[in-house]
Amino acid sequence: MSKTRISRGKFNRMQQLSNQDGVIAALAIDQRGSMVKMLKASVGEDKYNIEMAYEFKELVSEELTKYVSAILLDEELGFKGMAKKNANAGLILSYEKTGYDVNTPGRLPELLAEESLQRLIKKGADAAKVLVYYNPDDPKEVQDKKHAFLERLGEEARAADIPVFVEPIVYDNDITDDKSPEFAKIKPRKVIETIREFTKPQYHIDILKVEVPVLFNYVDGFNEGKVAVYSQKEAAQYFKQASDIATRPFIYLSAGVPTKVFHQELRFAGEHGAKYSGILGGRATWFEGVDAYAKGGRDGLRKWLDTVGRENVETLNQILKEFATPWYDTYGGLQNIEVFDSNL
Repeated sequence: MSKTRISRGKFNRMQQLSNQDGVIAALAIDQRGSMVKMLKASVGEDKYNIEMAYEFKELVSEELTKYVSAILLDEELGFKGMAKKNANAGLILSYEKTGYDVNTPGRLPELLAEESLQRLIKKGADAAKVLVYYNPDDPKEVQDKKHAFLERLGEEARAADIPVFVEPIVYDNDITDDKSPEFAKIKPRKVIETIREFTKPQYHIDILKVEVPVLFNYVDGFNEGKVAVYSQKEAAQYFKQASDIATRPFIYLSAGVPTKVFHQELRFAGEHGAKYSGILGGRATWFEGVDAYAKGGRDGLRKWLDTVGRENVETLNQILKEFATPWYDTYGGLQNIEVFDSNL
């Protein structure tokens, strides 16, 4: 196997984002519009103010980054969280505009107009994250725009010498309910084909932040009253297939599933041969803290974070200890990586 060349800046930052096992045990709280909706629903529309979003992210970051290897934040609502994170935890910053223009076909991605990767580095970022909605069945003209976008992003990240995490979220133009049994049937192929595309070398994506390839609450034995779309054997094959197709390290996102379900997904993936290199766990880690904050304010949230929130993170860390593989194992291990100085 020929050695994989990684620039020193990217390599050092990847290590900063990983735990001592080379696994990305990271917390995600970069929600913007959806964070406001969650707080309004819990606190009450009439009582909500923007300072609550700032404070919620600040406290989650301050308390939970003691136990994770990195945190994903947005600057818009998370600037206080950036300032209060644990010094040992790496920082991943969102680089894309939230949402998409519903009047333009294809859910096209757009970067924050006032940012660049050089600017994110100056703000302390160890990596940038970009979400891209992706449908492998879209017309060629839509796919071409997204592929060109990814190529430009990859080249900017190479020039800035910073890792880029790309988060593809699959969708379908006909089946719009992405929680339905109909979507569950087509999701595995879409996720697998998306991973195949996004791990191609021309995009220079350092970490793929992916959905699990099934809707887990439709797996037989885990469906809790819902119709079973997949047998456990079929689900296991999809996890393995999606993992085997990846030529770059990938981590799982929690995609808004309940805490227990995220734990089940991670264990199931590991037990069936998926070589994932960690997680960016979002609402499955801290979502119940929104109600704790609504009921008890700052002190109520801090108490929840110090007990249930911490327990959620430590459970995830245990699962990762058992099942996750170091990010550099995708390249044959540290001994097979050649680190070079990009400015030479």
